[in-house]
Amino acid sequence: MSEKIKEIIDEIEALKNKLAEELDAKQNDFAYEIKNGYVHFEKEVLAKQKLYMKDLLTYFSEIPPIQLLIAPLVYGMILPAIVFDMMLFVYQQVVFRIYKFEFVKRSDYIVFDRNYLAYLNIIEKINCMYCSYFNGLMQYASRIAAQTERYFCPIKHAKKIAYSHDFYQDFFTYGDGVDYQKKLSRIREEMQEKKPS
Repeated sequence: MSEKIKEIIDEIEALKNKLAEELDAKQNDFAYEIKNGYVHFEKEVLAKQKLYMKDLLTYFSEIPPIQLLIAPLVYGMILPAIVFDMMLFVYQQVVFRIYKFEFVKRSDYIVFDRNYLAYLNIIEKINCMYCSYFNGLMQYASRIAAQTERYFCPIKHAKKIAYSHDFYQDFFTYGDGVDYQKKLSRIREEMQEKKPS
């Protein structure tokens, strides 16, 4: 990787950190704290939030009928998601242990905390739990796949891709067989220095 590219990557990381700080500062406006993994709002904040909660009758009256008809299709995806989740668990337990990869922590990706919001009714909370699970699962799977790709095939694509994981920037340039042959074993050794938890 050239020095110029490394500089740009460092600048991007610095901007990401700055953005995260700004977003954290904005979160403080809503007066909550996290204790032992649970979100706690001040009583006044919860009381204000409850004023914005839609009752179920109003909520269902505003949903277009077509959305109600396709709800079983949307929620039916939970079954393959659960099977996929179990397969990811087995995959990590077997493959990551054999190759001595650092484990991907599921709880870093699948987070259930929207149920603490008092302005959501029970249906909205269930919807939020579904989305938290499904999207978190896909991000968790993506991280596991990224670790696997990093070991077996750390080569950038010739074509531009819409999404790249955190390791992608360190992958070998497409067509650079010299670096690939020289440095592949070093990448693999670095991955295996961290023991699975």
